[in-house]
Amino acid sequence: MTWFLFPLFAISALFFWCIASFFAWTGRTKAVHFCYITGIVIYFSFILGIWLFLERPPLRTMGETRLWYVLFISLAGIFVYTRWRYKWILSFSTVMAFVFSCINIFKPEIHDKVLMPALQSPWFAPHVIVYMFAYALLGASAIVAIYLIWFKKGPVEEKEMSLCDNLVGVGLSFMTIGMLFGALWAEQAWGHYWSWDPKETWAAATWLSYLVYIHLRYGSTASDTGKTEAALFILLFSFLFLQMCWYGINFLPSAKGVSIHTYGN
Repeated sequence: MTWFLFPLFAISALFFWCIASFFAWTGRTKAVHFCYITGIVIYFSFILGIWLFLERPPLRTMGETRLWYVLFISLAGIFVYTRWRYKWILSFSTVMAFVFSCINIFKPEIHDKVLMPALQSPWFAPHVIVYMFAYALLGASAIVAIYLIWFKKGPVEEKEMSLCDNLVGVGLSFMTIGMLFGALWAEQAWGHYWSWDPKETWAAATWLSYLVYIHLRYGSTASDTGKTEAALFILLFSFLFLQMCWYGINFLPSAKGVSIHTYGN
């Protein structure tokens, strides 16, 4: 399995995800699950194949982490659809998968088999995988917030805010686990658990921002209009922090040549 086969797998998976999204709007639940899960299996087959080819987890470059983001955003989409029957979530997941897949197709990166010493820690793979799953769930919560703020007609319902709460709760839990794995990785690779590196600083800001959302939502209901609106905007700002933590840090002058997390593109 080589990187040159990625467009074939990506286009095949996206085809099934598009069909599933269409079936979701027509109410054909069984067809939705069959097509969407088929797409997930196809996409994961490429990840597994490239993993075997590289003889390491495909987690080193931004292109490789985008593979995991697409996988997990699709898993988050089918989970939300199955649990709450939100039809639009599959369309959103498919659009996001399309965007990130296109980036990987039109901006191919060199996928070397060799990992630098810092990335050979057994904590590196679980740290990134758990983080990608958290990013997928928190990304879905941001889309729900955008829908509720600017596109929903009528008042926000409690079940809609509960969806945000559930996505953020699970997403933040996985982010916390990812940070703990990252701390163990850092101690093994660099001799310290935390160093307030620019990326670590943004990670802490992101974590605290989502914690503010949870505290604001605790004990409040959708009928608390002021708190609900504030919580939704906090959710959007938190997602912007998350983007800075994920890839925005690579463009900060303060991180270039200083951050220990700029080992890959």
